[in-house]
Amino acid sequence: MKNIKSITPKITGRIIAILSFTFVFFNPCPAQETVSGWVKYEHNPVLGGSFGTIFDISVLRGSDGYRMWSSWRPEKSIALSTSKDGLKWTDPVSVLKPNPENKWESDLNRPGVIIKENLYHMWYTGQADGKSWIGYATSPDGKTWKRMSKTPVLSAELPWEKTSVMCPSVIWDEQSRVYKMWYSGGEQYEPDAIGYATSKDGINWKKEAANPVFRNDPANPWEKAKVTACQVIKEKNNYLMFYIGFRDVDYAQIGVAKSTDGIRQWERHPENPIIRPGNGWDSSAVYKPYAIYDGKQWLLWYNGRKDGKEQIGVALHKGRNLGFKK
Repeated sequence: MKNIKSITPKITGRIIAILSFTFVFFNPCPAQETVSGWVKYEHNPVLGGSFGTIFDISVLRGSDGYRMWSSWRPEKSIALSTSKDGLKWTDPVSVLKPNPENKWESDLNRPGVIIKENLYHMWYTGQADGKSWIGYATSPDGKTWKRMSKTPVLSAELPWEKTSVMCPSVIWDEQSRVYKMWYSGGEQYEPDAIGYATSKDGINWKKEAANPVFRNDPANPWEKAKVTACQVIKEKNNYLMFYIGFRDVDYAQIGVAKSTDGIRQWERHPENPIIRPGNGWDSSAVYKPYAIYDGKQWLLWYNGRKDGKEQIGVALHKGRNLGFKK
């Protein structure tokens, strides 16, 4: 009979080897950071760093490059940065700050900016006393802004909107001659669902009777808690919606859906979520997508969070086809 002490190391080694094999082959691999052709830019983040938390942006592309209006938390204001390629950005500069006379906007953030007839139009979120509203301003150059109303142009009035409306995404529909807005409503700390409203002048809005027009799908674990903070793009035959899905109130990922009318029958992408938290600067959550197709590829900017800090990154997708089934 062999000495027990002499064979113990061999047995222990075999057990460790078996356990290692089991872990490698049966432990689920970490989820991919991107799917369906999306790739995160290797030099992310592209804006943030020493400037503190920068989040929830709006971007326009022009002949001279890109302009990004961001939510600059330390300044409680909306800031502007510019870029030639959408990857390297200038330092943020505050262009719309809180107005002490307007008690509903002691903190400004979450802008949505468009250009119509050589004039910039911005709908933005004003916050105070644990509530949020949407305001409206215009500018001849995207830098100097004039508020078009001293009071909010959209407020939480319906049960599903609870205390807050925020995150306006607006387009001008030339055919119907109306502004179309998709907005988030619900809780102040991350709203719950997405509503829709229309306006002829950008100030007076009519909410869709069927609101909210986009809700979370409890059957999808990644968005079972909430959906919010969308960007809607009008294409030839449909509307694209990039949005945030929340597994729970602290863990967010990015998905995309499409609809023929922008109101009903939203078809979610089969591989959602398309952008997911990584291992570094965006390891805690990814939020607020904003995408532009430049003729060759999509650029999708988003804010990634690690613990309490958010910064802006970008993901790229070659070609216009995003991979919907039909």
